[in-house]
Amino acid sequence: MLLLSQQNTTQATGGNFFTDYGLLILLAGLLVFMFISSRRRTKRMKEEQEKKALQMVPGVKVLLQGGLYGTIVEYDPTDLSKPAHVELAPGMVVEVHSQAILRAVEEEEPVVDETEQVPGDDVIVSRDEADVDPRPVDGTPDADDKPKA
Repeated sequence: MLLLSQQNTTQATGGNFFTDYGLLILLAGLLVFMFISSRRRTKRMKEEQEKKALQMVPGVKVLLQGGLYGTIVEYDPTDLSKPAHVELAPGMVVEVHSQAILRAVEEEEPVVDETEQVPGDDVIVSRDEADVDPRPVDGTPDADDKPKA
């Protein structure tokens, strides 16, 4: 009887390692994960900035943070505190912060599918019944039209 009571006492006083230190181990694991993931993110962002700096040469079409498209006239990738000069329209050059340039835009050529009809091929486009006005084009009322009171 004495032997059984000693075993129960050791289990009740914390004989299991994971019940005592499991929360600390989990916390330490989360901290290590956060540290590693933040380092990866920092490294990836640095690589993206270097790649972006190599793409930003005069003549490249870019998208600005505000949604405007333009062409780079002047950009200094080494000193980001200097403003970049972007031409929005012919003869209209604006100064923007160099980090306001979101990305370089690649020109896409329109792809014509062989099954698509080219405009001007006398294709009749049908409209829905709801879009069609039943009145004659000249504006005269039909016999079904009733005067409004």
